Amino acid sequence: MNVLVTGGAGFIGSHFVRAALADRLAGLEGARVTVLDKLTYAGSFANLDEVAHDKRLDFVPGDVADTALVEVVARRHDTVVHFAAADDAVSNVLGTQVLLDAARRSGVARFVHISTDEVYGPIATGAWTETAALSPTTPSAATKASADLLVLAAHRTHGLPATIVRPSDTYGTHQHPRRLIPGLVTGLLTGATADLPGDGAHTRDWLHVHDLIRAVAAVVAGGRPGEVYNVGGSIELTHRELTGLLLEELGAGWERARYVADHPGHDARHAVDDGKIRQELGWRPQVEFVPGLNATVRW
Repeated sequence: MNVLVTGGAGFIGSHFVRAALADRLAGLEGARVTVLDKLTYAGSFANLDEVAHDKRLDFVPGDVADTALVEVVARRHDTVVHFAAADDAVSNVLGTQVLLDAARRSGVARFVHISTDEVYGPIATGAWTETAALSPTTPSAATKASADLLVLAAHRTHGLPATIVRPSDTYGTHQHPRRLIPGLVTGLLTGATADLPGDGAHTRDWLHVHDLIRAVAAVVAGGRPGEVYNVGGSIELTHRELTGLLLEELGAGWERARYVADHPGHDARHAVDDGKIRQELGWRPQVEFVPGLNATVRW
């Protein structure tokens, strides 16, 4: 298998690449991997240091929205795993369309697009299934929803064997401090405060990155084209509950935490029903939250 991984130097993408090259992902043993990444704030070649000299790895610096570059790179691959994302429409929408067009022309056998639970919008109780209508709150989430629609349209119109993965909030090592958990941990470790947006009541379902990349590999190996697979986490926590666990892990008191102005469009609660991937592909989360969080803090 020759796999093109966009955003492969970022948080989730680099975990996927390292695990694939270490033959830790079922169905991808022996795969050759090409990483396409433009190395923005969230992407760093340092995330691939441990596999940098692997003969099965190629690295191409570049943008998924660069039509000429993507056309050339895609020709050499039978599988595309699309992690690359940003907060703008150029990367998320145009970049996805460029990649879809190149994948179709090169005849790839599998295209897996990594989305987010944010495309569903907030849910007060229960959990969204894959058939729920998309109702994103923020412009960034709207661009991800737009990319999802383009992926499904490419399958329905052109028969591209494309599949979508929608994970819940993901945590683990190598994540940029702009995200919630590494931001809280970095603040505490540097003697600053743990800043909770709003009243701390926002609720998320937390998924360890190792469980997510196993889910992605399962979809690469056996996911049905044209389908969407939700991937849920192992625990649902408010931001205040999460902060309490971090303070306990670091031996700090609540005087080290403070409430700050909320983010615009910050959904109160996200939750997805992942019964489909469990039933069809036999996936289950394996990393318990507290040990996973403690390992992340130590990193």
